[in-house]
Amino acid sequence: MPRFSVIVPVFKVRGFLRECLDSVLEQSYRDLEVIAVDDCSPDGSGDILDAYAARDPRVRVLHLPANVGLGRARNAGLPYATGDFVLFLDSDDTFTPGALRALADRLDEAGDPDVLVFDYARTYWWGGTRRNSLAHVLRDVGADTFTVAEHPEILELLMTVWNKAYRREFVEAHGFRFPPGYYEDTPWTFPVLLSARRIATLDRICVAYRQRRQGNILSTTSRRHFDVHDQYERVFTFLDARPELTRWRPFLRHKMAEHCLDILAKPDRVPARDKGEFFRRTAGLYQKYRTPDEVPVAPEFRVLEGSWAACRVRRQAAGLRTALTAGGERVRAAGAERIRRSRSLVHERLPLDPRLALYSAFSHRGMLGDPAAVYRAARELAPHIRGVWVVRPELVGKLPVDVEYVTPGSPEFLRLSARATYFVNNVNWPSTPRRRPGSVYIHTHQGTPLKFMAADLLHRPGARIGVDVPRMLRRADRWDYSLVANRHSELVWSRAYPCGFVSLRTGSPRNDVLVNAGPDSGAAVRERLGIPADHTVVLYAPSPRDYRRGGHVERFDLARFAEDLRRSLGERHTLVVRLHPSLADGPARGFGLAELHRRGVLVDATDEPHVEEVMLASDALVTDYSALMFDYANLDRPIVIHADDWGAFTASRGAYLDITAEGPGHVSRSYRELARLFDSGQWRDAESTRLRAAFRERYCEFDDGKAAERVVRTLMLGEPVAAVPAPSAHRASSLVSS
Repeated sequence: MPRFSVIVPVFKVRGFLRECLDSVLEQSYRDLEVIAVDDCSPDGSGDILDAYAARDPRVRVLHLPANVGLGRARNAGLPYATGDFVLFLDSDDTFTPGALRALADRLDEAGDPDVLVFDYARTYWWGGTRRNSLAHVLRDVGADTFTVAEHPEILELLMTVWNKAYRREFVEAHGFRFPPGYYEDTPWTFPVLLSARRIATLDRICVAYRQRRQGNILSTTSRRHFDVHDQYERVFTFLDARPELTRWRPFLRHKMAEHCLDILAKPDRVPARDKGEFFRRTAGLYQKYRTPDEVPVAPEFRVLEGSWAACRVRRQAAGLRTALTAGGERVRAAGAERIRRSRSLVHERLPLDPRLALYSAFSHRGMLGDPAAVYRAARELAPHIRGVWVVRPELVGKLPVDVEYVTPGSPEFLRLSARATYFVNNVNWPSTPRRRPGSVYIHTHQGTPLKFMAADLLHRPGARIGVDVPRMLRRADRWDYSLVANRHSELVWSRAYPCGFVSLRTGSPRNDVLVNAGPDSGAAVRERLGIPADHTVVLYAPSPRDYRRGGHVERFDLARFAEDLRRSLGERHTLVVRLHPSLADGPARGFGLAELHRRGVLVDATDEPHVEEVMLASDALVTDYSALMFDYANLDRPIVIHADDWGAFTASRGAYLDITAEGPGHVSRSYRELARLFDSGQWRDAESTRLRAAFRERYCEFDDGKAAERVVRTLMLGEPVAAVPAPSAHRASSLVSS
């Protein structure tokens, strides 16, 4: 008996079917059966199913003699299910990598509940990905099982059948089946959840819900959308037969009204000539199922007490208000900008303050990176210079209490930025205020470049989405000094930013802590992350991809990697994952990282503010194309490059060097090769050491642990230019550029 029975109804999906089936059969968790139901599909989908069944015994195909619709096709597959749990997957959707392993682990943890509700993400035909906006509900209800009465907010989630796993015995005991017609999920999901004695949740994206440009049944203009009324009638019939569920009648009445009005508002659902009838049918049901003791009608549903004509007038008025509000916001924004410019002009009449420095990092995200290292050195070596950080309002609370700050665009920001002498940033400053003569702009960058940057992107249109290169260069024209850690960076920045700055061979200030690290330097962050002191820590730091909208690409199953590391390194190891900051607030964590962190399979260090501390806490780095590899080389610890899509990456973004030929360690081209490197011990063999030494020699040449001090003494205190010590005898001595 398999753990999972996956029922896949199939009709006119030839273009998506293989991807769907592969997403199931190629899961790392293999204890499953697929029951594919060919709903008399006319496009050859049945032949594809037969081909899969011929080569994989886990696939069983049912060919229906006539088309019966989505719900009844699922019903046809149910009697053949033998698994402990039943899953439904629409044949144009896919399971995400590692989804079934995550489901199996959560079911074991929860003790086989009646229903397990998991998350999904909408994947759009144009390449976008958007996570369920109510995903937090899956996390907020906690790890214990519950009933709907204990957590009614679970009913606010999308009432679809495919974002849940159902205990087969529970389904059979209650005789749940799908009715005919559109919106067949509604009279299944509400009764199922209301009947379940034990519900659990999994805060993980397990299904990619494809948003097709054409061909989606529910986006077809038709009178079939009137079926939604019949489906809710079935839900209320279910309630009427169970007096103990009467309390849910007002809630479901509101859900029905909300659902129906949403359908009515969409331009591609109900035919225009039938909208009035659809409205009247909805209003009739809303009145029919009103209970005598129900509270007054909610404001959003009062429209159902009037006529269709009144409803249309209200909708048009709401649309007009929205348009006027948007126009007013634009006018107010333009006025605010004029006020800011006038204030800047007033402040610019005052002299520069030679004792004032403004700092910013990563678009005002806090006291981070190279600017933070310069700031700390300035506080020690030049305490007479007042250092003020520019920080977004929502991130101010993360600053140390003794750090002075202003928020972007505020009157105080305008005053200080007009008078400051020193500006230190790793991202371009905004165009306002204007650069004043006598000011000193120090640009630290964000590490050594591997990927094409700035002007080099002009011939890479795929990587320039949302990037205004001319504006970027106009802002870079304000730089006075560009800090570099090696001659490679010096050459790249001079080409990528054809501006008038001076390159300073200072080293990277943020790398001082890595160069000066002692044996216990990472102990504090290990303790904070709950990592035992005697564990071998492998840090995995993936990069975003320009060829994928949103940047997130799952390269391999993190749960599988953690398990393979356990077999290779033993129980005393920890896998730490740190996503790129651009992925931190998107759906990336929902594809398994958050759930694996909760269960202790790995540690998610994405929110750790200082990446240098995370590097210090690790014993080895696995990355694809992250610039962290150049910084990490200062630690002289093993580095593995996982370059399974190097060709696609370089074709879309471009690279300044072939990291697969000149890398800091062994290179894997597939997950199997990556696992083998750790299993065999090659990840830290003599060849790994040789490769790392050559890499460090080239890309860490100016990192001597005194970069921040060098910047402060040279650019703020005006001391004579100091020489950067050569790390090796054969390397020519290099003086700091002046």
